[in-house]
Amino acid sequence: RVFARFLLWLLGFIFWGAAAALAFGGVLVILMYKNYGYLFPESFLSLPGWLAVVVALILVPTGVLAVSISAKSSRYQQGALMYLLLVLLCLDVSSAVLAQFYTVRLTYEMKSTMGYLVNQYNGTHSQGANSRAVDVVQRELQCCGVQNYTDWLKATATSWHLYGGKARVPESCCKEKYPHCRGDLVHLEQLFQEGCLKKLEDWLNFVMLYVFWCCIVVGILELLAGVSNCILMKYQPFHDLRFL
Repeated sequence: RVFARFLLWLLGFIFWGAAAALAFGGVLVILMYKNYGYLFPESFLSLPGWLAVVVALILVPTGVLAVSISAKSSRYQQGALMYLLLVLLCLDVSSAVLAQFYTVRLTYEMKSTMGYLVNQYNGTHSQGANSRAVDVVQRELQCCGVQNYTDWLKATATSWHLYGGKARVPESCCKEKYPHCRGDLVHLEQLFQEGCLKKLEDWLNFVMLYVFWCCIVVGILELLAGVSNCILMKYQPFHDLRFL
């Protein structure tokens, strides 16, 4: 009983730290969808992130209850803690499953979407939404093309990249330290040569795996808290069912 009380007290503080970690992961997922949503046809990509944020918010009062129960057992508080732990466990499992599902599914969809945007690109000074999206991705991720910079020469159906008889890529492929760069392939040292697809996949995998493992670890901690709470409830006899 003493060990269960101590463990519940310790888990209460750990829940507060876990809430911060989950909130951070959830915000990363939401921001990724906000910044690169046009690359993901699936409109529910941000759902694992929002679930993680909800779990983080519920973990705060759960931690308060756990610490309070470890100091002074209350049948009402113990019942409320069990309800919260059950809800949190369901949310954790849902977020973890969705994060794993989207990691596998979006990798293929991202490659297809990136290839389509490159094919639809109309030139560096184009005002089209697709062209602007490509330029934004290449500047933010410091990349060029889907697999590498040569995709611009073999994938595009237009002739903008042969302007003036010289092969070139969008100016968004230029490194910032070369302000006079115009995408001319004669000066490859001025261009980002790595493709955008790999960088996007690496970032997607990192964010989703972070949320996945956070949910798994927090779920295990919640089970430990539930067992500890049950042990404490065992030593306090039921007087009535009002705590339900």
